[in-house]
Amino acid sequence: MRAVLLLLLLLGSSLSGCIGDGSPSAEEISVDEEPGWKVGDWFQYIFTTPQYGQDTTRLVIADKVESDNNWILAVNSRTEAQRHAVLNHNPFLGRLTFDDLKVYENGIAQSVFNFPMNQGNTWQFTLFGYSWNAEVSELTEDGAVVEAISSGGGEITYTFDGRIGFLTEFTWVDGSRVTMFEMELVDHGRGHTGQVWFIRATDLKDEVYEQTDGEISDTFLDSGHPREGDFDFLVWYLDVIIDASAGSSGSLTVKDHWDATALSRAWGADSEERHAIGTIPSVTGEYSITLHLSGADSYVHLRMAGGVEESWSL
Repeated sequence: MRAVLLLLLLLGSSLSGCIGDGSPSAEEISVDEEPGWKVGDWFQYIFTTPQYGQDTTRLVIADKVESDNNWILAVNSRTEAQRHAVLNHNPFLGRLTFDDLKVYENGIAQSVFNFPMNQGNTWQFTLFGYSWNAEVSELTEDGAVVEAISSGGGEITYTFDGRIGFLTEFTWVDGSRVTMFEMELVDHGRGHTGQVWFIRATDLKDEVYEQTDGEISDTFLDSGHPREGDFDFLVWYLDVIIDASAGSSGSLTVKDHWDATALSRAWGADSEERHAIGTIPSVTGEYSITLHLSGADSYVHLRMAGGVEESWSL
């Protein structure tokens, strides 16, 4: 377990005598070529985002793909997999490389971790669409604390625990001091049993519509996944608030290119539909969006993503 164990070896030499309580010493650890994960290992986190608030999700190592040199991290909730597909808020879901647990951003492996983690080490990576300058700011008894800054993205702070071989906490705060993404480890273990899911997704639409006196018409194109072919389905996300004033209302219709209605919603005054997620069939071609919205403070946030679903029974 080269990535994890190099960190432990480093900590064993820099913190000699500090790791008691039966933990292996540096002399007892043999260095391997890849992380010491096994299929079925799991990490349970509390995730917090502005879009969906707080929920608890178990990340599970679902597969070890030797041909691609990647681990696959999935989740034990199909709804959570759909949420990630359309909101794309969890960078650690999906593929991570054997070598240094690199995370994929737009198909490119990114060194969110950089082993061995000597205090003061610096490096760069891309995540959440921003370029980050990272530094190991502190070595702890169990791992390393990393702080990363971006001129446009704010700050990221995260802790890698060498004993469990993954993150115990991760926080992204944007330039306006809003916490955009947070994960906190609450449990971990081996030998998960049951079904897990991961959805390879492509963003198709992300638009906020506000009050208008007439009809709003819009479109998006379903042309399939760039590498995986046709989508299995489309995942939609809605966040809606309709003004409380008399006469306020809203309606939304999404149709495929055959003019078949795929999604239909209607809202009256002083109503809302917050952070709703669902799926509709994928039909290759252009989809139309028709929206009516009245009320000074009314808005509809619509996101749409195409998904190719994978699942494993462990």
